[in-house]
Amino acid sequence: MLRIGVLGLAIAAGLLAPRSIDAASSAARNTAAVTVDTATASFSRESFSSEELGTIDTGVFDLALSAASCAVKSGAVGQPRTLTVIDYSKPSSEQRLWVYDLRTRELLYQELVAHGQGTGANLAKQFSNKPDSHQTSLGLFVTDETYVGRNGYSLRLDGLDKGVNDRARERAIVMHGAPYVSPEFVKANGRLGRSHGCPAVSDAVARKLIDRVKGGGLVFAYYPDPEFLKTSKYLGGCALR
Repeated sequence: MLRIGVLGLAIAAGLLAPRSIDAASSAARNTAAVTVDTATASFSRESFSSEELGTIDTGVFDLALSAASCAVKSGAVGQPRTLTVIDYSKPSSEQRLWVYDLRTRELLYQELVAHGQGTGANLAKQFSNKPDSHQTSLGLFVTDETYVGRNGYSLRLDGLDKGVNDRARERAIVMHGAPYVSPEFVKANGRLGRSHGCPAVSDAVARKLIDRVKGGGLVFAYYPDPEFLKTSKYLGGCALR
Protein backbone atom coordinates (compact mmCIF):
# COMPACT_ATOMS: atom_id res chain seq x y z
CA MET A 1 0.00 0.00 0.00
CA LEU A 2 1.33 3.37 -0.99
CA ARG A 3 1.96 5.60 1.99
CA ILE A 4 2.36 9.35 1.52
CA GLY A 5 4.05 11.29 4.31
CA VAL A 6 2.34 14.43 5.61
CA LEU A 7 4.24 17.65 6.14
CA GLY A 8 4.43 18.81 9.73
CA LEU A 9 3.73 22.35 8.62
CA ALA A 10 0.45 23.75 10.00
CA ILE A 11 -1.42 26.35 7.96
CA ALA A 12 -3.92 28.05 10.22
CA ALA A 13 -7.34 27.67 8.57
CA GLY A 14 -5.61 27.79 5.18
CA LEU A 15 -5.29 31.55 5.47
CA LEU A 16 -1.57 31.80 4.79
CA ALA A 17 -0.97 34.50 2.18
CA PRO A 18 -0.93 32.95 -1.32
CA ARG A 19 2.37 32.67 -3.11
CA SER A 20 1.95 34.38 -6.49
CA ILE A 21 5.12 35.34 -8.30
CA ASP A 22 5.19 37.66 -11.30
CA ALA A 23 6.20 35.62 -14.33
CA ALA A 24 8.81 38.05 -15.67
CA SER A 25 10.63 38.62 -12.38
CA SER A 26 10.43 34.91 -11.59
CA ALA A 27 12.12 33.90 -14.82
CA ALA A 28 14.73 36.61 -14.44
CA ARG A 29 15.82 35.26 -11.06
CA ASN A 30 16.55 31.78 -12.32
CA THR A 31 17.03 30.94 -15.97
CA ALA A 32 18.48 27.46 -15.56
CA ALA A 33 16.56 25.10 -17.81
CA VAL A 34 15.44 21.56 -17.12
CA THR A 35 15.86 19.62 -20.35
CA VAL A 36 13.95 16.42 -20.92
CA ASP A 37 14.92 13.73 -23.40
CA THR A 38 11.60 12.30 -24.59
CA ALA A 39 13.17 8.86 -24.94
CA THR A 40 14.10 8.75 -21.26
CA ALA A 41 11.91 11.52 -19.89
CA SER A 42 12.56 12.15 -16.24
CA PHE A 43 11.79 14.99 -13.86
CA SER A 44 13.55 14.85 -10.51
CA ARG A 45 12.67 16.42 -7.17
CA GLU A 46 16.38 16.93 -6.61
CA SER A 47 16.23 19.59 -9.35
CA PHE A 48 14.09 21.72 -7.03
CA SER A 49 15.39 23.42 -3.92
CA SER A 50 13.42 22.77 -0.75
CA GLU A 51 12.43 26.44 -0.68
CA GLU A 52 10.79 26.07 -4.09
CA LEU A 53 8.62 23.10 -3.10
CA GLY A 54 6.37 25.16 -0.84
CA THR A 55 4.10 23.26 1.53
CA ILE A 56 3.43 20.33 -0.78
CA ASP A 57 3.85 16.81 0.58
CA THR A 58 7.02 15.51 -1.06
CA GLY A 59 5.44 12.12 -1.73
CA VAL A 60 2.64 13.75 -3.70
CA PHE A 61 5.17 15.89 -5.56
CA ASP A 62 7.15 12.78 -6.49
CA LEU A 63 4.01 11.13 -7.86
CA ALA A 64 3.22 14.22 -9.91
CA LEU A 65 6.74 14.34 -11.35
CA SER A 66 6.56 10.62 -12.14
CA ALA A 67 3.26 11.09 -13.96
CA ALA A 68 4.66 14.05 -15.89
CA SER A 69 7.75 12.08 -16.89
CA CYS A 70 5.62 9.19 -18.08
CA ALA A 71 3.32 11.45 -20.10
CA VAL A 72 6.31 12.87 -21.99
CA LYS A 73 8.05 9.53 -22.41
CA SER A 74 4.90 7.85 -23.74
CA GLY A 75 4.27 10.64 -26.22
CA ALA A 76 0.98 11.71 -24.65
CA VAL A 77 2.29 15.29 -24.37
CA GLY A 78 5.25 17.33 -25.56
CA GLN A 79 7.59 19.05 -23.13
CA PRO A 80 5.37 20.91 -20.64
CA ARG A 81 6.50 24.24 -19.25
CA THR A 82 4.45 23.95 -16.05
CA LEU A 83 3.18 21.32 -13.66
CA THR A 84 0.17 22.11 -11.48
CA VAL A 85 -0.38 19.77 -8.54
CA ILE A 86 -3.62 19.57 -6.55
CA ASP A 87 -3.69 17.50 -3.36
CA TYR A 88 -7.35 16.75 -2.64
CA SER A 89 -6.41 14.83 0.51
CA LYS A 90 -6.10 18.24 2.16
CA PRO A 91 -9.22 20.14 3.27
CA SER A 92 -10.48 22.92 1.04
CA SER A 93 -9.74 25.41 3.82
CA GLU A 94 -6.00 24.88 3.21
CA GLN A 95 -3.86 25.84 0.26
CA ARG A 96 -3.60 22.68 -1.81
CA LEU A 97 -2.72 23.80 -5.35
CA TRP A 98 0.86 24.43 -6.45
CA VAL A 99 2.15 25.55 -9.84
CA TYR A 100 5.76 24.79 -10.75
CA ASP A 101 7.84 26.01 -13.67
CA LEU A 102 9.54 22.86 -14.95
CA ARG A 103 12.22 24.85 -16.76
CA THR A 104 13.31 27.29 -14.08
CA ARG A 105 12.40 24.88 -11.26
CA GLU A 106 10.43 27.49 -9.36
CA LEU A 107 7.23 27.53 -7.39
CA LEU A 108 4.99 30.07 -9.11
CA TYR A 109 1.73 29.79 -7.18
CA GLN A 110 0.48 28.22 -3.96
CA GLU A 111 -3.28 28.64 -3.73
CA LEU A 112 -6.67 27.59 -2.43
CA VAL A 113 -8.70 25.48 -4.87
CA ALA A 114 -12.29 24.24 -4.71
CA HIS A 115 -13.64 20.78 -5.46
CA GLY A 116 -17.03 19.64 -6.74
CA GLN A 117 -20.30 19.72 -4.83
CA GLY A 118 -20.63 15.96 -5.14
CA THR A 119 -17.12 15.35 -3.87
CA GLY A 120 -17.62 16.49 -0.29
CA ALA A 121 -17.91 19.49 2.02
CA ASN A 122 -14.56 20.65 3.42
CA LEU A 123 -12.99 17.25 2.84
CA ALA A 124 -13.02 15.60 -0.57
CA LYS A 125 -14.32 12.03 -0.40
CA GLN A 126 -15.83 10.96 -3.73
CA PHE A 127 -14.51 11.38 -7.25
CA SER A 128 -16.02 10.68 -10.62
CA ASN A 129 -15.59 10.85 -14.38
CA LYS A 130 -19.35 10.83 -14.98
CA PRO A 131 -21.33 13.73 -16.48
CA ASP A 132 -23.72 15.53 -14.13
CA SER A 133 -22.08 14.00 -11.05
CA HIS A 134 -20.74 17.40 -9.96
CA GLN A 135 -17.75 15.47 -8.67
CA THR A 136 -14.08 16.21 -9.14
CA SER A 137 -11.89 13.91 -11.24
CA LEU A 138 -8.43 12.68 -10.32
CA GLY A 139 -5.45 12.02 -12.56
CA LEU A 140 -3.33 13.76 -15.13
CA PHE A 141 -4.69 16.51 -17.37
CA VAL A 142 -3.17 18.67 -20.08
CA THR A 143 -4.20 22.30 -20.40
CA ASP A 144 -5.55 23.66 -23.67
CA GLU A 145 -7.16 26.92 -24.79
CA THR A 146 -8.82 29.70 -22.82
CA TYR A 147 -12.28 31.16 -23.33
CA VAL A 148 -14.75 33.44 -21.59
CA GLY A 149 -17.89 31.72 -20.33
CA ARG A 150 -20.40 31.97 -17.52
CA ASN A 151 -17.57 31.62 -14.99
CA GLY A 152 -15.51 34.29 -16.71
CA TYR A 153 -12.02 33.66 -18.01
CA SER A 154 -11.57 29.88 -18.09
CA LEU A 155 -9.12 27.21 -19.20
CA ARG A 156 -10.12 23.97 -20.90
CA LEU A 157 -8.59 20.75 -19.56
CA ASP A 158 -8.22 17.41 -21.33
CA GLY A 159 -8.02 14.32 -19.13
CA LEU A 160 -5.29 11.84 -20.03
CA ASP A 161 -6.31 9.02 -17.66
CA LYS A 162 -8.76 6.75 -19.48
CA GLY A 163 -11.81 5.99 -17.37
CA VAL A 164 -10.64 8.37 -14.66
CA ASN A 165 -10.78 11.85 -16.19
CA ASP A 166 -11.00 11.43 -19.97
CA ARG A 167 -14.52 12.91 -20.08
CA ALA A 168 -13.31 16.24 -18.70
CA ARG A 169 -14.01 18.21 -21.87
CA GLU A 170 -17.41 16.59 -22.30
CA ARG A 171 -18.20 17.50 -18.69
CA ALA A 172 -16.87 21.07 -19.12
CA ILE A 173 -14.34 20.52 -16.35
CA VAL A 174 -12.24 23.68 -16.62
CA MET A 175 -10.10 25.91 -14.44
CA HIS A 176 -11.78 29.21 -13.59
CA GLY A 177 -12.01 31.86 -10.92
CA ALA A 178 -14.81 31.91 -8.34
CA PRO A 179 -15.91 34.33 -5.59
CA TYR A 180 -16.32 31.41 -3.18
CA VAL A 181 -12.58 30.69 -3.26
CA SER A 182 -10.98 33.10 -0.80
CA PRO A 183 -9.62 33.29 2.77
CA GLU A 184 -12.65 35.41 3.65
CA PHE A 185 -15.05 32.68 2.52
CA VAL A 186 -13.13 30.13 4.59
CA LYS A 187 -13.24 32.38 7.64
CA ALA A 188 -17.00 32.83 7.32
CA ASN A 189 -17.92 29.23 6.41
CA GLY A 190 -15.11 26.97 7.60
CA ARG A 191 -14.52 25.76 4.04
CA LEU A 192 -14.52 26.97 0.45
CA GLY A 193 -17.59 27.00 -1.72
CA ARG A 194 -17.87 24.18 -4.24
CA SER A 195 -17.93 23.93 -8.01
CA HIS A 196 -19.61 21.50 -10.41
CA GLY A 197 -16.38 19.51 -10.47
CA CYS A 198 -13.99 22.19 -11.71
CA PRO A 199 -10.75 23.15 -9.96
CA ALA A 200 -11.90 26.71 -9.21
CA VAL A 201 -9.36 29.20 -7.88
CA SER A 202 -9.55 32.70 -6.46
CA ASP A 203 -10.85 35.43 -8.77
CA ALA A 204 -7.88 37.52 -7.65
CA VAL A 205 -5.34 35.16 -9.20
CA ALA A 206 -7.31 33.25 -11.85
CA ARG A 207 -6.35 35.16 -15.00
CA LYS A 208 -2.61 35.32 -14.29
CA LEU A 209 -2.45 31.70 -13.16
CA ILE A 210 -4.44 30.47 -16.17
CA ASP A 211 -2.29 32.42 -18.60
CA ARG A 212 0.84 30.91 -17.06
CA VAL A 213 -0.29 27.27 -17.35
CA LYS A 214 -2.38 27.30 -20.56
CA GLY A 215 -1.43 25.60 -23.81
CA GLY A 216 0.19 22.31 -22.89
CA GLY A 217 0.89 22.53 -19.17
CA LEU A 218 0.18 19.48 -17.00
CA VAL A 219 -2.22 19.27 -14.06
CA PHE A 220 -1.99 16.35 -11.62
CA ALA A 221 -4.96 15.89 -9.28
CA TYR A 222 -4.15 13.57 -6.36
CA TYR A 223 -6.07 11.70 -3.71
CA PRO A 224 -4.91 8.46 -2.01
CA ASP A 225 -7.54 6.38 -3.77
CA PRO A 226 -6.15 2.83 -4.08
CA GLU A 227 -7.89 2.09 -7.37
CA PHE A 228 -6.61 5.26 -9.01
CA LEU A 229 -3.07 4.73 -7.75
CA LYS A 230 -3.12 1.13 -8.98
CA THR A 231 -4.68 1.63 -12.41
CA SER A 232 -3.41 4.99 -13.70
CA LYS A 233 -1.15 4.26 -16.66
CA TYR A 234 1.01 7.21 -15.72
CA LEU A 235 1.93 5.81 -12.31
CA GLY A 236 3.91 2.76 -11.27
CA GLY A 237 4.91 1.42 -14.65
CA CYS A 238 4.62 4.27 -17.12
CA ALA A 239 2.01 3.23 -19.65
CA LEU A 240 3.16 -0.39 -19.64
CA ARG A 241 -0.14 -1.76 -18.29
